[in-house]
Amino acid sequence: MIERIWSGQSPLWLLLLPFSWLYGLVSGLIKLSYRLGLRRAWRAPVPVVVVGNLTAGGNGKTPVVVWLVEQLQRRGVRVGVVSRGYGGKAAHYPLLLTPQTSTGEAGDEPVLIFQRTGAPVAVSPVRADAVKALLAAHPLQIIITDDGLQHYALARDKEIVVIDGARRFGNGWWLPAGPMRERAGRLRSVDAVITNGGEAHTGEIAMTLQPGLAINLQTGEKRSVDSLPQVVAMAGIGHPPRFFATLEQAGVQPVKTISLADHQALDEAQVAAFINDKQSLVMTEKDAVKCREFARPQWWYLPVDATFAGSQADELVDTLHALVR
Repeated sequence: MIERIWSGQSPLWLLLLPFSWLYGLVSGLIKLSYRLGLRRAWRAPVPVVVVGNLTAGGNGKTPVVVWLVEQLQRRGVRVGVVSRGYGGKAAHYPLLLTPQTSTGEAGDEPVLIFQRTGAPVAVSPVRADAVKALLAAHPLQIIITDDGLQHYALARDKEIVVIDGARRFGNGWWLPAGPMRERAGRLRSVDAVITNGGEAHTGEIAMTLQPGLAINLQTGEKRSVDSLPQVVAMAGIGHPPRFFATLEQAGVQPVKTISLADHQALDEAQVAAFINDKQSLVMTEKDAVKCREFARPQWWYLPVDATFAGSQADELVDTLHALVR
C-alpha cells in the first residue's frame, strides 16, 4: 500500500499532505539553523564523505559504501565508517564494532560493512561521537558515513546521493505523503549522484548490482544460485522486489518469496518455518548477518556488488583519494 501511495497511484497521499508540509517545515528550519549559524556542525580533523539518499526505503546505499571503502583501501587509504546503527540497541554509544558485535547491538548494515570490508566501523545516534571514537582508536585518513545526508550536525567534505533508478522520487512529496526526506532540488548541491538501476539522467553515475555466487551460511560453500533446489527467497531490505528480480535475472524462479520489513529482527524458529526439508532458503547478505549464529544447512545468501560502466565512478574515487593527499 505504501508503495502505491508514494508513487501517486493511490489518492490517499492527498490526505497525508498536511503532515508532509509539517515534515518539510521542520526539516527546513533545522537546515536553516545551521546555515545561519544558530547551530554549529562539528568538523572532523580528517575528510568526511556522506553517502545518503533523498528518499526512504532501499536505494542500494550500503553496496555503494562497501564499494567506496574497498576502492579506497586498494589505493592504500585508511578508511573508517560511521553509522546511526538503525535497528540495533547498544548498551552504550559510541560503539566500536568487533568480530563479536551482534546486529542486535549495532544494526545489520554496520555489521555487514564491517564483515565485508574489515574497515573500522563505529555506530552512534550522534555521528560526531562515532567519528571521534574511530579516530581515537585508529590512525584513519578519511571517514565515510553510511547515511546521514540530513544529519547536519556533522560537517562533511563531500556528499554522494544514491537514487533508485526505477522508482526515482515517486510523487515527489515529503514523508509521509511521499518518499522524500528532502526535495529533489537538493541534488543540485551534492557532489555526485549514483543511480542504481533504471536509467541514469545526465550527470548521474549509472550503477547496477551484480550478484555473486550463493554462499552457505553454515559451511561457507559457494555455489551458483541457479543450481540450488526449490529456492525460497527471503528479503528484509528497503525494497524486497529488487532482490527477487536479481534472482530471476540469475535464472532462478523462486517457489515462494518472503518480504520482510527493513532491519526486521529474525530468530531461528521464524526463519526455519519458511522452508521445508527439500527447499533452499536464499536471503540477502543483510539478512544473513542476522541469521549466521543459528544458520541451518539449507540456508544461503546471495551477495551483490556495485558495478559501474565508464570512467565516472573511477573519477569519483580519485576525487575522494585526493582529499587525503
